[in-house]
Amino acid sequence: MTLPTLDDLDVAGKRVLARCDLNVPIKDGRISDDMRIKAAVPTLEALLEKGARLLVCSHLGRPKGKVDEELRLAPVAQHLAQLLGHPVEALDTVVGNEAMAASMSHADVVMLENLRFEPGETENDPGFADELAGLAQAYVNDAFGAAHRAHASVVGVADRLPSAAGLLLQAEVEKLDRLLHEPERPFVAVLCGAKVSDKLGVIGNLLERVDSICIGGAMAFTLLVAKGEDVGRSLVEEDRVDEVRGVLKEAENKGVDILLPVDVIAAEKPEAGSPSEAVPIGQIGDRLGVDIGAATAGEFAGVIEGAKTILWNGPMGIFEIDEFAQGTKDVAEAVVRATGDGAYSVVGGGDSAAALKELGLTRSVSHLSTGGGASLEYLEGKELPGIAALTKQSAR
Repeated sequence: MTLPTLDDLDVAGKRVLARCDLNVPIKDGRISDDMRIKAAVPTLEALLEKGARLLVCSHLGRPKGKVDEELRLAPVAQHLAQLLGHPVEALDTVVGNEAMAASMSHADVVMLENLRFEPGETENDPGFADELAGLAQAYVNDAFGAAHRAHASVVGVADRLPSAAGLLLQAEVEKLDRLLHEPERPFVAVLCGAKVSDKLGVIGNLLERVDSICIGGAMAFTLLVAKGEDVGRSLVEEDRVDEVRGVLKEAENKGVDILLPVDVIAAEKPEAGSPSEAVPIGQIGDRLGVDIGAATAGEFAGVIEGAKTILWNGPMGIFEIDEFAQGTKDVAEAVVRATGDGAYSVVGGGDSAAALKELGLTRSVSHLSTGGGASLEYLEGKELPGIAALTKQSAR
């Protein structure tokens, strides 16, 4: 696979549509986490240095093809201007006469309104893709977090304009490829989250590559049930138990060690203030598991700290509730210690990134991905539409 890069694209004096992933949390006009905006800056700076005039576009939230005043991109444009040290003109439309006029103006950086205000975006409508492409003379996709979506701004425009990957998307692919194609051993994957069904494909693909998999979060309970354990009222995907047994058997055949919780924090309810205690697996009773226990955290940490390559995706428990966050913090600290000892570590987005941020450790891992869903699909071996559209471009 050959991704066209910024070095392959002539942008001097041209209008460039830059698809970024600026989908950040905003409440009352205030951005609470600007990681994705910061991640977009190097590509935008590089394009400006090459003499491009930028039309920045992104989605924000899920407005479902309708204008939502709380999901306008004006606060993002204002924050981006501060990070770039350059004015950013925020539009209140995506396409149409105003957008066309702005694209033809002499402004160096213009931000289109939320792409998902237009129903044609998620539908990859050819007419909408034509309008978007008509605003620019070249296209750069730097939105790795949206690369698994076959949307107009992700694939449609790439089919219509000279295109390339931005620095962030290029880096994400290179970092993940290192896990898939040249991992240094031992390679440990730490996979957590709510549903095992979301991760079965990843587990299956990684069984060919890893030495151990530590599994936490609610998804661990389906695996524990598959092994005959009583997990009380913990979340279990009953329709996946037989499939999970097959995965466990395959792991055994391939010599991959699957580590599951040996103790958990059991609570009456999955909410703050609910009575809870640490118990061994099998003693949850009429409660549910909401975090891994100290013994499990210690066992996982020992395996992680002995690794040379680490993938971590997902929280160990209900991380947003302080009482149920300790297991996630313990794993985060183990990943950081291993990285400090020379291990190569890749951490998925979402709650894993939030844990590192809360601990002030975001710079203490080898790579912090901006795309949780996209990175999982890539590690599963799936073809991401956004990347396929760019590689198709390079083959022409």
